[in-house]
Amino acid sequence: MSTHPCLSCGACCAHFRVAFHWSETDAFDGGTTPSALTETLNPHRVAMRGTYGGQAVRCEQLRGDIGADAHCGIYALRPSPCHALKPAWEDGAPSPQCDKARVAYGLPALTPEQWK
Repeated sequence: MSTHPCLSCGACCAHFRVAFHWSETDAFDGGTTPSALTETLNPHRVAMRGTYGGQAVRCEQLRGDIGADAHCGIYALRPSPCHALKPAWEDGAPSPQCDKARVAYGLPALTPEQWK
């Protein structure tokens, strides 16, 4: 595989709410995700702006076009849910979340053969 599939996808960033504990933000000593890029869900959790509420979900940090040239605007500072969501078959395992997001945008599911 010459280019990582996430760099031409971005579907997960425009399909799922990205919620995590507020201590992952820079408002907490040791946190990295910029708190200015989040909104409060409850006293313990925040969500990336653009992923909470409403019909249209798209993380405000997603750059580019879904299915063409997508990437994260704060990749090095992204929160744990973004680290945890792996593309299908990257590590030899399926990813139902990846498949669900890709299908929602008319993209084919990834296959094990794409990683060889």
